Order: sequence, then structure tokens, then C-alpha cells
Amino acid sequence: MTGEPYAAGEAVSPRIDTGVPHAARMWNYWLGGKDHYEVDREAGDQFSAAFPDIVEIARLSRHLLARIVRHLVEEAGVRQFLDVGTGLPTVDNTHEVAQRADPACRVVYVDNDPLVLAHARALLVGTPEGATDYVDADLREPEKIVAAAAGTLDLTQPVALMLMGIAGYVSEEDGAYSIVGRLMEALPSGSYLAMWDGVNVVTGEALDRAQEEHNEGPGAPYHLRSRAEFARFFDGLELVEPGVVSITRWRPDPDPMASLAEVDALCGVARKP
Repeated sequence: MTGEPYAAGEAVSPRIDTGVPHAARMWNYWLGGKDHYEVDREAGDQFSAAFPDIVEIARLSRHLLARIVRHLVEEAGVRQFLDVGTGLPTVDNTHEVAQRADPACRVVYVDNDPLVLAHARALLVGTPEGATDYVDADLREPEKIVAAAAGTLDLTQPVALMLMGIAGYVSEEDGAYSIVGRLMEALPSGSYLAMWDGVNVVTGEALDRAQEEHNEGPGAPYHLRSRAEFARFFDGLELVEPGVVSITRWRPDPDPMASLAEVDALCGVARKP
């Protein structure tokens, strides 16, 4: 992948810092996309050299998102989604999976990266029966997110809050648990929290070293949590079976070729009573 996300001669938004690696662009690179800069590729290669499983985790996380969204629409009856930290558009985005199951689903994407928002507005077009909207906000701004999402979502009806690989960018010192709690507090009974996050439960020192090296660089630091620390996000909620598990083991598709080996990423889905 050597191309840039903007064609030659096309203006780059002054808000886009092409000199600092960005998580959304690094994940796009690992997923085989084309929306990244040299600085993202360099940081991505450095991380994957120290921890090669990150590329597989990126792929597995996309399959997980599709399984969770299908479950929430088809089995839990959810028709509204608030996807915070959505990242760059790729295959099977939240609204695509949800609206295939029910075209009337409504989805609000939230991100604070201008490249993500520009691509979202151009590419993430939903069905006429449903709705798709985009909010420019940071996860650390829960009240702003809720207020903006209320323009598209009916907050008297259940909403699925999707935090897919994003909570690790907010530390305990920055109020990670409080932020997620405030978002869920604004949603009605019957809503769901669906999230996955990077942890270190399998690899050990190799992942710790890779993450420490990345966190020492100019990009946003990521905080690896323990299993217990991750599970704490679901306090007060009703976990859906099979509970907090590796992303490979949350209701896997009946594919005999699919790997059920644990990876350094946990997930869970829980209902608000």
C-alpha cells in the first residue's frame, strides 16, 4: 500500500495531521485499505513487526462487529445504533449489516478524525427507510455525543452503544469508566453496550513491548487492560451469553475453518435493565 488517501492535487484538510500516525488510518492499513499516509504505514509496520497478531486481530474485529450487529437486530430487536470511534469505512460497516437485517435501522457514527468524517459522509449512505448520520466528537465528550445523536435517534427507545476497539484510547485517569457509564445512563432501559478492546491475556511481553514502543511515539497512546478491568465496563448491566470472551469466541459463525483460538482482544455485549 503506497498510495495516499487523496488524489494528486486534491486539497488535504488543514485539520488532518499527516505527520502523526492516527489509529483509524493504521487500522485501515492493517485491514488492507488505502486510506493512510506514510507515517501510518511506518507506525503500523513497526507495531506489527513487534506483534504480528495485530493484523489478524484487525480482521477478526470486523467479523465480530457483523456478528454482534446481526444479533442485536435479529435476536434482541434493536433498531438504533450509536457507533463511537467508528474508524474509516470498510466492508460490513454497522449500518450496512443492520440495514440488511432491517432497512429501517437508524445509525449514528461518531468520530473526531476529519478524514474519517469526510469518508463517512461520502460513503456511508444508508437505506431510504432508515437513517445514517455522523457526529464530529470525541469519546471523552459523552454529553455532546448524546445531544447530537438525539437528532437522529429516538432516545426513548433502545439503542446499541458500539465501542469497538476505542475504549483503550481513554485511560482510567481520563475517566474511561465514567464516560462509558454516562453514555449508557443517557440511553433507556433495553439498550445495549457492545464493545471489544485490546488486552494482554495471551501474548505477554511481546505485546507489552510493542504497545510501549507505540505509546512512546507521537500517536495516541493505547491502554491495554486486564480481563477484570475490561469486564468492569459492564458493571450494572446484564451480560449476553457467552459473556466476556475473546473476540473469536463470541457467537462464532458455524465455519469449520474459523479459528477459535484466543487472541489479545476481549469483547462483550450487555443489556441495560
